[in-house]
Amino acid sequence: MRTNPSFALDQVDEVRRLIQEYPWVTLVSSTDAGELVASHYPVILDTAAADGEIVLLSHVGRPDEQLHELGAHEILVIVQGPHGYISPGWYDARPAVPTWNFVTAHLHGTPEILSDAENLRVLAALVDHFEDRMDEPRRMNGTPENADYAARIVAGTVGFRLRVTRFTAKDKMSQNKPAATVDRILAELDGDGPYASPALAARMRRARDSAAEPSAAE
Repeated sequence: MRTNPSFALDQVDEVRRLIQEYPWVTLVSSTDAGELVASHYPVILDTAAADGEIVLLSHVGRPDEQLHELGAHEILVIVQGPHGYISPGWYDARPAVPTWNFVTAHLHGTPEILSDAENLRVLAALVDHFEDRMDEPRRMNGTPENADYAARIVAGTVGFRLRVTRFTAKDKMSQNKPAATVDRILAELDGDGPYASPALAARMRRARDSAAEPSAAE
């Protein structure tokens, strides 16, 4: 993915935050046969990872591990945050063209295949991660019956840990536009028009506020 300094996102903590907020990712592999294979799965961050590291935990359903040749090659993980259409009608009267604002991260690493026991623990952690927001969480091991069921279905999945060895991330949020233009874009995204997107507006505000903060070197 091509980036430029205006939109580069290189802070590990910000990429980790993006993964936490948008955990439904795309896995892309290039096989020995030269074929590209893509699948979609949720991921969580490995809380045991060291500071400054990005380590993902997830699983695939069989036989996706064979289609991806999982563990044999480096794979690409694409994380897509909020995005949306930006109309030139939201700018000033000068000639302009539309654009698309977005935040995304491309993560690279070679998956480590987990043992059945560790896969079961990761699946339980994955369920807990999402069920924690429910009023009455349904835990994978919440009852003996649930635990027995989980132990049976785990055979249909392959767990993996992916230690990210490099990443490229882009946070294109109209940082190259005048403040007055950004305010107009935010008003439209917060409105009720056909391209309203409160999530994108919130991300734009975060990018603007982050740019306004003094750097540690200052």
